[in-house]
Amino acid sequence: MNFLWLEDFLALSASGNFSRAAEERHMTQPAFSRRVRALEEWLGVVLFDRSTQPATLTETGEWFRSVAQDLMTRVQGLPDQARGVADASAATLRIAATHALSFSFLPGWLRALEARIDGGPRPVQLISDVMQQCEAQMQQGRVQFLLCHAHEQVPSRLEPSQHLHAVVGRDALLPVSAPAHGGRPRHTLDGAQLPAVPLLDYSAESGIGRLVHTLRAADLAAAHAQPAMTAHLATVLKTMALDGRGVAFLPHSLMADELADGRLVQAGGERWRIEVEIRLYRRAQPLPRAGEAFWRAVAASAG
Repeated sequence: MNFLWLEDFLALSASGNFSRAAEERHMTQPAFSRRVRALEEWLGVVLFDRSTQPATLTETGEWFRSVAQDLMTRVQGLPDQARGVADASAATLRIAATHALSFSFLPGWLRALEARIDGGPRPVQLISDVMQQCEAQMQQGRVQFLLCHAHEQVPSRLEPSQHLHAVVGRDALLPVSAPAHGGRPRHTLDGAQLPAVPLLDYSAESGIGRLVHTLRAADLAAAHAQPAMTAHLATVLKTMALDGRGVAFLPHSLMADELADGRLVQAGGERWRIEVEIRLYRRAQPLPRAGEAFWRAVAASAG
């Protein structure tokens, strides 16, 4: 159905005169009559009684007039509604963050940053997921920013020519275990281990796993570390480590409380420690005004 047919119908229903309605619609009467007939054929009903002068609406035509008026009112309001949705979308910050940072780092960082944003805090749409999915969201343009752990020796999968980043924090990945009696780690990566050290490992989708596998794979093999459990999320592996199931590399920001009260202890010396950056990535193309204001606040805070 053509929405122009609704305007034709309403013009004719107002006067009942085909010639006058055609003139109002700036077309010839035969062309106008064909469009009214096309609407009736599309609906499968007769809308006008043409045996009278002027033409009158049939009972179905009377019903359809209220329907057509409602449809036209809705259609006429669409531009304002579309602009409202666009304005709301432009004012909303769309951020993807890895699960670990969503739990530990992001809330306090975002709260402190909002004081620096021109115009005050903005609505935030947060997607918390594994690194691989966060990267996909960024590459597809579904989010404006990506918050993640990173290391200079592990290249990002985001094309450098198309993305910028700022270092917004620092963290460390540490191998940890539940303690045995006396506070020593129940499992340790230091020294010969027979049988193998049970490793609570990350799946390929995990950003932390990517860092650990790239930077410590050879050392883990030499320490006879064997995966005992694999999961996407650091929070899951932390739970398994607390249960004594093995050694997990976890961000310090995610387990500071457990280290402080002794529920987790380091399962290896300082050589296992991986110092990492917390980076915020953005696309290189200009962002909506709210996004650019947020980035300026990030840059000022990082500087």
